[in-house]
Amino acid sequence: MTVTLIKPPEDAPQDAEDAPVDEASDTRPERRRTRERMRAALTDERTRSACRIVVRHGAYTVGGGRIVWRRVWEDRTTARYARMMRAAEAVGNMDEAKEWEERAHRFREARHKRRMDMLGAMRQTPRAAGAVAITSTGVLAAAGIALAVANEDFADLAVPFEFAIEAIRWAFIIGTVVWGLIPMLGPALGLAALWDIGRRRQAAPRWALPADMRGDGEPITPSIVVKAFRDLGISALRKAITDMEDAGASMLSLIAPAGVGVEVDVHLPSGVDTSEIQNRRRKLAENLGRHEHELYISIAPQPRTVRLWIADSGALDEPVPASPLVTDPDMKADYKTGRCPWGITLRGEAALVTLYQKMILVTGLSNQGKTAALRALVLWLAFDPTVEFRIGDLKGHGDWHMFEGLATVLIEGPTDDHVMAVTHMVEDGFEEMQRRLLAPKGTEFHPLVIVVDEAQVAYGSGAVGLDKRPYGGQKATSRYFRAVKGIHDQGRAVNVTIWEGTQDPTDQNLPKRSREGNHIRASLVVGTEAQSKMALGDAPVAKGAAPHKLRQGLDKGQLVVAGEGLKMAAGQVSENVRTHFIDDGQAEELVERAKALRAGVATVHKLEAAPAVDHLADLAVVVGTEKRVKSTEVVHRLKARNHAVYEHWHGGTVRDLLAQYGEDTGLYDGYPVVKLESVQRALDNRAEEIAEAQ
Repeated sequence: MTVTLIKPPEDAPQDAEDAPVDEASDTRPERRRTRERMRAALTDERTRSACRIVVRHGAYTVGGGRIVWRRVWEDRTTARYARMMRAAEAVGNMDEAKEWEERAHRFREARHKRRMDMLGAMRQTPRAAGAVAITSTGVLAAAGIALAVANEDFADLAVPFEFAIEAIRWAFIIGTVVWGLIPMLGPALGLAALWDIGRRRQAAPRWALPADMRGDGEPITPSIVVKAFRDLGISALRKAITDMEDAGASMLSLIAPAGVGVEVDVHLPSGVDTSEIQNRRRKLAENLGRHEHELYISIAPQPRTVRLWIADSGALDEPVPASPLVTDPDMKADYKTGRCPWGITLRGEAALVTLYQKMILVTGLSNQGKTAALRALVLWLAFDPTVEFRIGDLKGHGDWHMFEGLATVLIEGPTDDHVMAVTHMVEDGFEEMQRRLLAPKGTEFHPLVIVVDEAQVAYGSGAVGLDKRPYGGQKATSRYFRAVKGIHDQGRAVNVTIWEGTQDPTDQNLPKRSREGNHIRASLVVGTEAQSKMALGDAPVAKGAAPHKLRQGLDKGQLVVAGEGLKMAAGQVSENVRTHFIDDGQAEELVERAKALRAGVATVHKLEAAPAVDHLADLAVVVGTEKRVKSTEVVHRLKARNHAVYEHWHGGTVRDLLAQYGEDTGLYDGYPVVKLESVQRALDNRAEEIAEAQ
């Protein structure tokens, strides 16, 4: 009997183990294992060592090039003289400044003379070349005649010329060989020379240097601090320290360890202002053996006292660790009691900020980490499922696109249409705040956080509505400004807050009344001290907050934070925070985790303006031509006119409406009344405001 074996189809499963795996069900564990392997590889000490080596030697070459370029630039220009003049002027030494100015003048004259001599030489070159040729020919001919006479052979006349031609031929051969090697060896030798210069100058980040070169600088001792103050160039301070019996030791408090540095209070002698010390920050840092960014000066609570925080050498060049949001998969958030891990302080301590009922402003120059810093706060708070987000991104570059499906409103784009949509979003938040304020006492409300990134676009917009009111601008007629200010005034009481991010703070793109309504004000690097005051307020800057002294690019992501929210020492009004950076990919993963904590959220991308209700016009209608009407009767008439709008109005609401335009209710026979003349003046005042805005 013949038995025929039937081979099963290749795509048929042989057994349970060979059964196809549902790809969708296997994706998440595989992605998680891949992330864990990548995280382990990136955090391995061998990876970090290799990274240090690559960064160190690359930085040596780049730093060497920068050093050589600076040397060449200063040798060929008056840059060195200008720098020395600025330094002399900074310490008030005008005689030295004049001396350097004279040296610069002499340098320019000598350079001009060299250039003119070069032009003259170029004109003389053909004549000189001809003279050299004639002289050389005469010398060779004389040598040939001498050889011919000595050897009694007429043919020897050509020997010197043949020798010269042979020498030229060999010079050409040698030059050809050398010139062939220069394109190959020249760049390599040049890079090696730059690398050596950078290595000898240690032109690499401190954290990338070898372990034996990564140690701290000279320890800070009382004698070093006193000597640094004595040599600041302030004559009154130097004389006072010299006259002190204890050589200035009584000026100092104890030098206490403070994170990755030390802290000390210095009590200044009479006649020396704290501002004089603040204005000499760079010189004081160099006197202490530190870079300028490694010294922070603030004003202590005691009079005539400055507080110094001095970093360990190179400590601030260490990278900021990854955010706990990224490293801790079980991270949770609580709007009311929790604290967001925003970054680390200069002392290396965790910077934890409370967001409960806080209005927030984050500002700074472009491309310094503003959006990332603001987005990090939203990412943490997203893990509290009770919080509702409405987000307007007036840059529209995709930095907030991952919040699709988590934010109830997400508007992205820089045009006037987007400004109008964002304004409608903020106005709707203001209306929601008013509805909550009119609710019965004790009603609980879920947190509503409105985020507007690149808010300067809204403040600067020229869009105008059908009612002739501008959307942008800084005046009280601006719809965006009025809505923001209204939320600032009363929103926190009912858990409605607004967070704004804006570039380059000025009175034009960040009105005073708007910026001062924030409880947390944070600034990245800005250009001037005036901008620092606009970003943080006058008081923090007067006490040492200095975002204008951050290093653009090098201090990317570092915030100077003032106001409520961060725990600070007694008397301290600001804190420098090096924020954790969460990139777009990590942000998308965090948002996906946050979505799992919520029911499905439908995201709206545009809010249409509700039909506008002119409350002042309605008030004029119900008052009519009567000289005065009781406030209670006015409210009754308004409810009869539009019950849905005026259902919760009362006499105080009417008084507030008139107050917006500089008018008020009055009293008649002991009863509050609305006067016809007050309503007419309010209408006139509003018309004038609209005319001025146009």
